[in-house]
Amino acid sequence: MKALKRPEPINVEIVLDPKETIMSKTDPKGIIEYANDYFMEICGYEEQELIGQPHNVIRHPDMPKIIFKWLWEHLLAKKNIHALVKNLAKDGRYYWVITDFDVKLDDEGQITSFFARRKAPPREAIEKIDKLYKKLLAIEQASGVETTEKYLVGFLEEKGMTYHEFIEEVCLSEETKPYDPKELQYHKRRTVFSRMFR
Repeated sequence: MKALKRPEPINVEIVLDPKETIMSKTDPKGIIEYANDYFMEICGYEEQELIGQPHNVIRHPDMPKIIFKWLWEHLLAKKNIHALVKNLAKDGRYYWVITDFDVKLDDEGQITSFFARRKAPPREAIEKIDKLYKKLLAIEQASGVETTEKYLVGFLEEKGMTYHEFIEEVCLSEETKPYDPKELQYHKRRTVFSRMFR
């Protein structure tokens, strides 16, 4: 299948409807097999353009490569990972999403597909993550992905968090209501995605 030409990015944001969910399904190599109507509405591609394309057709050049390296490492290890991602629409505009994945397995435990749900992250989370991603991208451009990974590991070690936990913190920082211990355990068990969009 012919690869789609990537648009020139423009500094205009598409603001997502917080009630809507972008959904897609890919094969184990990240080739799009299904995209829901809201996905196509936001990214601007027609169904026949999108199906059969690699999912990275919507990858924005502002995204540090290390984030996708970690994302794929988690998915191929059959683990969910939440990531905050800046995507590129067909007309060059951008939009931010928080992702949630289901890894589908066959009877032998082999990966058959990835099902992804994406929602609009809180504005505060976008501002925090954008600042970090700009720093990571500058390091990547100067010294490569390996150096970027070392910086990100150090950044997270200082906070005593994994990337996953950091994303939870930036997305849920608006939740200030105190919980009793039983309630807190319940909240820890639920994913950031289900807590934000219940």
